[in-house]
Formats: sequence, C-alpha cells, structure tokens
Amino acid sequence: MINKEYFKNKKIVIAGLARSGLACANLLFDLGSKVSVTDNQDNPITQSNARQVKSKEIKIEIGEHTRGFIEGNHLLTLSPGVPKEALPVIWAQELNIPIISEIELAWRLCSGTVIAITGTNGKTTVTTLIGKILEAAGKRSFTLGNIGQPFSCQVSNIAENDFISLEVSSFQLEWIDTFKPKIAVVLNLSRNHLDRYASMEDYLTAKKRIFKNQDQSDYLVLNYDHPAIRVLAKESRAKVLYFRQEAGFNPNQSAALSVASILGIDRKIVLNVFKEFKGVEHRMEEVAQVGGVKFINDSKSTTIDATIWALNNLDCPVVLIAGGREKGNDYSQILPLVRRKVKSAILIGEAKERIKAVFNGAISIDQAATLDEAVKKSFTVALPGECVLFSPMCKSFDMFLNYEERGKSFKNIVYGLAGFKS
Repeated sequence: MINKEYFKNKKIVIAGLARSGLACANLLFDLGSKVSVTDNQDNPITQSNARQVKSKEIKIEIGEHTRGFIEGNHLLTLSPGVPKEALPVIWAQELNIPIISEIELAWRLCSGTVIAITGTNGKTTVTTLIGKILEAAGKRSFTLGNIGQPFSCQVSNIAENDFISLEVSSFQLEWIDTFKPKIAVVLNLSRNHLDRYASMEDYLTAKKRIFKNQDQSDYLVLNYDHPAIRVLAKESRAKVLYFRQEAGFNPNQSAALSVASILGIDRKIVLNVFKEFKGVEHRMEEVAQVGGVKFINDSKSTTIDATIWALNNLDCPVVLIAGGREKGNDYSQILPLVRRKVKSAILIGEAKERIKAVFNGAISIDQAATLDEAVKKSFTVALPGECVLFSPMCKSFDMFLNYEERGKSFKNIVYGLAGFKS
C-alpha cells in the first residue's frame, strides 16, 4: 500500500456498517486510525458486522446517528448506501469535516492499476469478464467493488504490478476526490435510482465522476451506440475509445474486448474467456427444471432495462415474478415487450400495485404476500416448456437485505419444489 502514514492517528468516522463500512473500519484500524462507525439501521447485518470489527477500540453506534459521534473527527467516510441528506453528511458539512467515499479511501492506498466500470446495466458482468481476461492473460488481478467484495477489503494485498477490475456505482462516485482509474468504462444509462436523484441529469452527473480526474495518460471507454454516453467524450481529457456491439458479441463482451485491446491482450485469450464464461450468480441464472418448467433467477435485475434484456433473451412463454421497493420506475416502457413475451405475472413487494396498474388488462396478473407464495403460484400457472423468470425490476429492501439474499431465497424455494437441497 501507499500513503499509509496519512491515516495514522487520524480520527475517522464511517457512516454505514454494511460490507464496505466493515471493510473500511478494519482497514483503518490496521493503519493506526482512531475509528468509529455509525449506522441508523439496527438489523441482522449491522449486528453481525458490529461483531466482526477487529477491535473493541472501534466505537460503534447502531440504530441511530448522533451529532456527538461525528464531532471531533478528521474525516467522514461514507458507505454507498448513505444518501447526501443523511444526518452524518449534514453534520460533517456543518463542522467542515472532509467527506470521502469508500472507493476514494481505498484508491488513496492502492498501488495497482485500476480499471473502473460503471453504467446502469451490465456492470457486474463486464467487471467479472475483465477480471477473468486479466487472469487468463497471466496478470495478477482482483475483481472488487460494487460486485460484492469491497475495494478496501483487499487493497492491503494489492501490489504495484497488480490490476483491479472495479465495479463502481453512481452512489460510490458521489464522494470521490482524487480517484483516477487508468481505464474508465461507461456502459450505458437508463432511468434508475430516481428515488435518490432528482433527475436523470443528476444521475448522469454522478456517473460522469468516473473520469473526472483522468488525463491524457488514461483511457475512457464509451458505448458508441448510446448517444448520451457517446457525447461524454467532449468532456474528457483522457484518450477515448468507443465500443459498439459487434456481430456475434453482446454489448458487455464488446466492452470487455475494448479494454483488452488497450491492455494489449491477445484476442484469442479473450474469446476463450467468453467461451468458458458461465455468467454471474443472480443474473439470468438457470436454477432448475421442475416438471418441465425452467426456473430462472434474475434477482440482480433492479431496473426495467435489466428485465427487458432478460425477456429479450428468452424464447419460451414466461411467467414473470416481479416487484420490490420502488425506484421511480416507469413500467409502461416494458409493457409492449410484456404483451409479447409474458403470459402471466405474479407481483410482490411495495411496487406490486403500481406494476399491476400498468400491466392490468394486458396479461393475467396475480399477487403474492411473500416470494415463497409467488414461486408456488407461478408453478401452478406455468406449463411444461415454459419458464418462470424472477426478474424484480425493483430494489430488494422491502423484503430482503439485498439482492443476493433475495436470489438465494428464490433458489432455495425452487430447490424445495424440485425436491433437493441447495
């Protein structure tokens, strides 16, 4: 690591005690910082993570935020789930305490080469593909970020010649300062997170921060087929490389090919990775066939575009399970595709009434109070040769801790129908 001495003896408070908050707390403690963590949620995740901090010297408050917990610190580090209007942010600004994100913290310590990927859809797949391509090319690499394992969790293990394939969300980019990836990739942009951003322009502004600090020694990879992304080249000082969907490849693969070309990796290596790639968990993941009905776990779908992509990649009649916490989605944009592809929908969660209002009259609709009930109802509706697609289009937080827990729950219910255990 570099810049380790900078954090020694500094008083640093972390807002948020999920994965990235826990990783930050333990990293900073190892660096000799005086660490405290605040989270206004008191749930199984915060309780479990509070038990996993490295030392009792790390002060923790859960279930509330208090101003006294923020006062007197040299730095506030934010987990991505903490919004700008959260009390720790407001108090830190009033007290002139600098604020940075978890990826900014890890970046300041990182001596490796960072390839950062953002976009509304496809981030996890592209980040995973790039990580696998780097490994196949014989390079030591880490696949980190919003994909699951926080950047700060592994930064102490990263050496100068290592590579990091880093998935970054708009939330993580909000509070960067010096973050400067060698290669930045912007995949696409569609209506999303309007429960957090006032407009699509605000959402795009957060995404654009990925190349804020780049210069002519860096690379910016943009989706040429997406007009709102293509024009970002005018705002960048980096060398711009466009990708567009090539014949025989999907857009995610085309983006990964572009990154590989910058790194000088042989195309044959990349194509072999594509051939061996089995996809990522919770994204169009075939779980089982039960009575001739195929069950597909697409729990990672938290946007309408992701569900559109899923439906376009299926050629059988679909029973769709959808719903969850509202994100400001416009469900009417998926309605023409639903008419063509979906035979019936089982709706769950807080958004079920809004989705029903849009889909009503177009297809058969039912509702369920739980995911278990929804899966069992879908099985009674689907016929052999058809598929049940669990593609929520919504966040998970009304019923689950995260999309991973949601997807695993779906799989376990299906395994129960199939008569075997996970």
